[in-house]
Amino acid sequence: MKNDYLEKIRNARVYDVAKKTPLEFQPNLSARVDNRILLKREDMQPVFSFKLRGAYNKMANLSADALARGVIAASAGNHAQGVALSAQKLGCRAVIVMPTTTPQIKVDAVKSRGGEVVLFGDSYSDAYLHALELEKSEGLTFVHPYDDPDVIAGQGTIAMEILNEHPEPIAAILCCVGGGGLLAGIAAYVKQLRPEIKIIGVEAVDADAMTQSIKTGKRVMLEQVGLFADGAAVKQVGEHTFALCQEYVDEMILVDNDAICAAIKDVFEDTRSILEPAGALSVAGAKEYAKRHNLKGNTLIAIASGANMNFDRLRFVAERAEIGESREAVLAVTIPEKPGSFKTFCRLLSGRSITEFNYRYSDPKFAHIFVGLTIRDSNEPANLVKMLESHQLPAIDLTNNEVAKLHLRHLVGGHAPQAENEVIYRFEFPEKPGALMNFLDTMGHDWNISLFHYRNHGADYGRVLVGMQVPPEDRTEFKTFLDQLGYPYWDESKNPAYKLFLG
Repeated sequence: MKNDYLEKIRNARVYDVAKKTPLEFQPNLSARVDNRILLKREDMQPVFSFKLRGAYNKMANLSADALARGVIAASAGNHAQGVALSAQKLGCRAVIVMPTTTPQIKVDAVKSRGGEVVLFGDSYSDAYLHALELEKSEGLTFVHPYDDPDVIAGQGTIAMEILNEHPEPIAAILCCVGGGGLLAGIAAYVKQLRPEIKIIGVEAVDADAMTQSIKTGKRVMLEQVGLFADGAAVKQVGEHTFALCQEYVDEMILVDNDAICAAIKDVFEDTRSILEPAGALSVAGAKEYAKRHNLKGNTLIAIASGANMNFDRLRFVAERAEIGESREAVLAVTIPEKPGSFKTFCRLLSGRSITEFNYRYSDPKFAHIFVGLTIRDSNEPANLVKMLESHQLPAIDLTNNEVAKLHLRHLVGGHAPQAENEVIYRFEFPEKPGALMNFLDTMGHDWNISLFHYRNHGADYGRVLVGMQVPPEDRTEFKTFLDQLGYPYWDESKNPAYKLFLG
């Protein structure tokens, strides 16, 4: 029964392995969204995720006979580590079936806790079906990642801690949603004690099983799910979790990958901790919820549900965070292909921080430039386009263009056989406003710039690749320019990579 959850949560056995995590005020994020944002730091658990609460509560309530036979679970990440740690504490066998595509770091984490890892299939669904087969053939007890009353009750202890620590008014508590165990447990507890608090579920736009299920009134099976927020990428929510969420959840919010990346950066700036994408869903949702309802001065609590981030995702997160926070605009600008027009274009952007610059000579009449710029709000790209076009420089806003953001920014360029007398130099520019204009002003000659590539990587120096058309008779003067510039430089004109792809 739904009403039983209050007692089940109060009596849940989680603190043999889990700890009461802090509820931390986020000053920078709060100031930006004009609301008081508190973060429930479940990323600080021993396995860097809330999942061990539910896993341990389920396993601690098993009979001695069931524990002696051992448990089995299917998971590619946080639940697997929670089950392995719980089994280690309870002294029982734990078999974890993981997809063959699971990153080695997660496999090693489960093995380090004493878990027996079985790699099977290409997806969680494959691993889940195989785990059910092993459950029967080896007499093991299946520990479900979310659709189990004891698991739900274990996750609900997070709500108990929040209400005990924060008796003051709370406008909303926001939770990430995969299968729904966390959201269901928190909603079941909070709504029976503080029904005025809004319970908000947050999903990725391409993994919205709970949103669709609540909307249609029955559990929906998604054909496919996006895997960026892999900790919450579930095709169908649970029966128990759906019933609870249908009754107690006030609203569902969807956020895209850029918003998730921005939320990861928000948390890093306040805590110096890096959440995994699923762990940052609630923070992205809190920002969207405040914006959607025009909230000011309210207290919003977001569950930081996990920090098992794959290191190789950090580059993508860093690149997309600025766009997700409306801090970067990406534009395509067409300028006349003649000496001086590049400098004129740069002067129009003076005072703005350029995050990226890609250009390659391709047409004798026009040059197409791919440029990224730091902005303050989402209205600026349109204003930039108007300003450039008022100076007869046609521009297109690519800020929300997926092909441009994912691919073209890495592909701008190519062979330019018509760029005669081209020399290629690599420079280190000081990462400060005016460095580019200093380069152009010092050049002081009508050498045509035929290639330019720059991307801000957060270092002290900007790495810049420049191509210029310098006739042989100007080479001595060109060498003088390089020496007067004062920036470190390297001649790459004979670099085989340049010859193969750009020459």
